[in-house]
Amino acid sequence: MQLIIILGALALLFFYLVSIYNRLVRLRTMVSEGWSGIDVQLKKRHDLIPNLLESVKGYKNFEQETLQKVIAARNAAMGAKDVASHAAAEGQLQRAMGGFFALAEQYPDLKASANFIQLQDSLKEIETSIEQSRRYYNGTVRELNTLVDSFPSNLVANQFQFQKATFFELENTSDRDVPKISF
Repeated sequence: MQLIIILGALALLFFYLVSIYNRLVRLRTMVSEGWSGIDVQLKKRHDLIPNLLESVKGYKNFEQETLQKVIAARNAAMGAKDVASHAAAEGQLQRAMGGFFALAEQYPDLKASANFIQLQDSLKEIETSIEQSRRYYNGTVRELNTLVDSFPSNLVANQFQFQKATFFELENTSDRDVPKISF
């Protein structure tokens, strides 16, 4: 009878450890899926930027330095290899694009251009999709990291070399602040 109880307890322990392993695998897969979603949206953004830049080339006085900053930031973002470098490069690109749109405000004809407006709206949609993908990714990263750090799942994670994933966060903490508006 004691042998049956011991075997039953060992079987329960085995199935519990297998369920932890399967949960770790599921979360690791979800993190990969989340990153894939971000990557697709970032590629859409990167592909749209040359069209935006092309739409302003007809304006002779448009500041070339701003265009060069956007191009350099886009190229750096496209060349990023890991999550941290992507986050840093995308933050730079976002700031460069902010300068680009601030400068575009000085050109009423450009702001009224149907093509420019359509491209700007497409970029807004992509930015929304990036934000949604980033939330999904960071949520799954949080779950995975919690499981990798928690006892007893950390024993299984260490045994099978599950690693914590990196959050996709804004590089500059001031970018998180709500903009101040005064009248």
